[in-house]
Amino acid sequence: MRTVCQQIVCTILATGALAIWVLCAGCDSHPSAVDASAAPVQPASAQPSRSPQPIKPDVERDPKSFATNGPLVAEQQADISAERNGRIETVNVRIGDRVKKGQVLAQLDDREVQATCAAHKAHMQSALAQLHEWQAEQSTAEADLRRATAMRDAKIISEENWEHAKYRVDETIAEVARYREEAAAAEANLNLANVQLAQSRITAPFGGVVGRISVRLAQQVKPGDVLFWVTAESPLQVLFTVPEIEMAAFTTGKPLELTTADYPNLHQAARISRVSPVVDPASGSVQIVGAVVHPSSLLKPGMTMQVRLAR
Repeated sequence: MRTVCQQIVCTILATGALAIWVLCAGCDSHPSAVDASAAPVQPASAQPSRSPQPIKPDVERDPKSFATNGPLVAEQQADISAERNGRIETVNVRIGDRVKKGQVLAQLDDREVQATCAAHKAHMQSALAQLHEWQAEQSTAEADLRRATAMRDAKIISEENWEHAKYRVDETIAEVARYREEAAAAEANLNLANVQLAQSRITAPFGGVVGRISVRLAQQVKPGDVLFWVTAESPLQVLFTVPEIEMAAFTTGKPLELTTADYPNLHQAARISRVSPVVDPASGSVQIVGAVVHPSSLLKPGMTMQVRLAR
């Protein structure tokens, strides 16, 4: 009986041991969580890379469609300023008057300057008269010295008499030099007074039209005060700028078309005459000068024109 029981117990123990061994063997048969030799899994959505394609502009830029604005200017225009202190005695022109080169626009009171000129002129003339007299005296004294020298050598006169003749020559030479310097100084003062007299006349530096007057009768002026603005009427130029991105189309010689809102039917021809060789870094633009071809009589310096390349 004991033997049978012992066999049953042994059978149960053997069966349990076999189950444990099978369970452990099953666990060891599963692969590890990370297998270094396994190939990486590619995502199903991955696509091969493509090289970037250049972006093409949707619309080509037409340089003739670019427009800008610029003023009309004359090649000659200037502010006319006073050159000396004084009081305005006459104003001889009005705004819009056409003037010639050298025409007197206004006159300063010059009575004091004229009196100064007269005084310097009289002084110079007096000094020149004295100079001529002493030059004659010098010639006479030099002749007397030559005779005195000959007589001294011949023992006819004493050394003292010869020295008197020599002293007379030295005196005349000194007086001639004195009056020559005095005459030169008087002439210099006269020239200065004549300059001030010329500055009393405010004149046009070139032919043109009076565009502005900033002076009135009896006004006290000083050097640098602007009295008039004079501008020539032709030739006319238009000044404008274009951005750096557009500058390649605006080259010397290219024709331009100018228009203005003041005269809608006016289409004025012009041509690029100069292009700045540098780009203004502050604005990123280039300065351009256009010469107006056969300008219309409607155009005036200072007008603002719309500028574009001619089509």
